Amino acid sequence: MQESEFDQFADEYRRIHAQSIRTSGENPEFFAEYKIADIDGMVKRGEMDEPHKILDFGAGIGGSIPYFQKYFAKANLICLDVSRKSLEVGRNRFSSEAEFVHYDGHRAGLPDDHFDLALVACVLHHIPHAEHIAVLAELRRMLRPGGSLVVFEHNPYNPLTVRAVRQCDFDKNAVLIRARKLRATMKAAGFCHISCRYRLFFPGFLRALRPLEKGMTGLPLGAQYCIHGRKP
Repeated sequence: MQESEFDQFADEYRRIHAQSIRTSGENPEFFAEYKIADIDGMVKRGEMDEPHKILDFGAGIGGSIPYFQKYFAKANLICLDVSRKSLEVGRNRFSSEAEFVHYDGHRAGLPDDHFDLALVACVLHHIPHAEHIAVLAELRRMLRPGGSLVVFEHNPYNPLTVRAVRQCDFDKNAVLIRARKLRATMKAAGFCHISCRYRLFFPGFLRALRPLEKGMTGLPLGAQYCIHGRKP
């Protein structure tokens, strides 16, 4: 995960993202919000405690910040990213809503046992798979005992997702991850109580059918999936 790889896209990130997902019928804000809304749903269902200290790992230009503010307004949020340019863009947009911290790709300068929640939203496919255990172990270090790691990733079995990734300039080096493999990697990194839900089965023109998705989360056909694990 090279800093320069993402620095070059920081100013145009939203435009490039929007172009790559145009066949979905949705915009980048839709994809940013549904993830935070899903976490809010986990809290309301009692699957995790309400987070007061949140780490957004691979936060980029801060696209999730408005939705953390919407669903978890009282939480303290730290945005961590390898791209200084992306952090600069995010800081200029949301300077009062989050703290922006640079990540060197190995160890974050943040304390042990600190966060209630770490979110990794479609980031790991940019990191060589051989490094995943080390990255997840670093996230585990920063979570408090009982804290939650929530990872969203693209589903390589969904053809529209694969097409969107292939069309996206900043995904040119991405290698998608099967959910089963990622669950095993999280276990190897020391997480427990690991669960997986598949998400986003219907594109925009079929959004009226989306209420059906609540009963489809076990089908490995959604455009993305969400894995939740806890630090013992």
